[in-house]
Amino acid sequence: MTQPTHASSDGKNGERPLILISNDDGIDAHGIRALVHALDGLGELVIVAPESEQSAVGHAVTIRMPVRAHTVQYEGASGYVKAWAVTGTPADCVKLAVNRLLDREPDLVVSGINQGPNTAVNVLYSGTVSAASEACIMGYDAIAVSNGDWAADADYEAAGHYARIVASQVLERGLPDNVLLNVNTPDRPMHEVKGIEVTRLARSRWIEEFSPRVDPFDRPYYWLAGRFENLDDRDDNDLGAIDRGYVSVTPLELDLTAHRLLAQFKAWDWT
Repeated sequence: MTQPTHASSDGKNGERPLILISNDDGIDAHGIRALVHALDGLGELVIVAPESEQSAVGHAVTIRMPVRAHTVQYEGASGYVKAWAVTGTPADCVKLAVNRLLDREPDLVVSGINQGPNTAVNVLYSGTVSAASEACIMGYDAIAVSNGDWAADADYEAAGHYARIVASQVLERGLPDNVLLNVNTPDRPMHEVKGIEVTRLARSRWIEEFSPRVDPFDRPYYWLAGRFENLDDRDDNDLGAIDRGYVSVTPLELDLTAHRLLAQFKAWDWT
């Protein structure tokens, strides 16, 4: 992984930076096509993405069945881009890309652009974020990018524009070890987006609801629904930023340890 003092956007050995692109919405999703066009010219682009939608699979990896990959024709802004469709999860895609499919190590991994935001507690469920976090685990600079609009015909102009800005900065400066960036753009047209704010994750949760139903064979099943609950009353977080029309850039750390509580728990009687 490059270090924060890194001051060149050249790739390893002076080559063009290699940018690996993945997602969780699938290789044919509008968001990944927007991302490929947005990053055109920043380096050599290679796509390794799920064959079908893998939303909300989190950091799942495939261990009890084979993972298959096949090349696909993929046209970017400046011509055809190398691309593979993978039968596994977003994390599988990054693992397979680095270990088998790429000719060299990536300088940057960008996951997205997701259809819908990945803010607050949703980062724990998100396949988009998990592709980036897998890259981070493997030692590569990584970004996850999500668009605030859930619509099938969502406008990705702002998300693509700011994805390029963030990617350019990471290629120029590098990221600290074990840190990735989670980028969320507001559900607004490009001219209404106010810029970038660096934020923290909001405190939130899902209030789950399982709707009971019965299939045509009279067997019961349950359909997951629910509502999102924001538990944070401050506006310096990712939810507050996108609500106010800013792009949220949140540094995420792989270390989930509650360091401030270590001394408290060490004082418990463990005998």
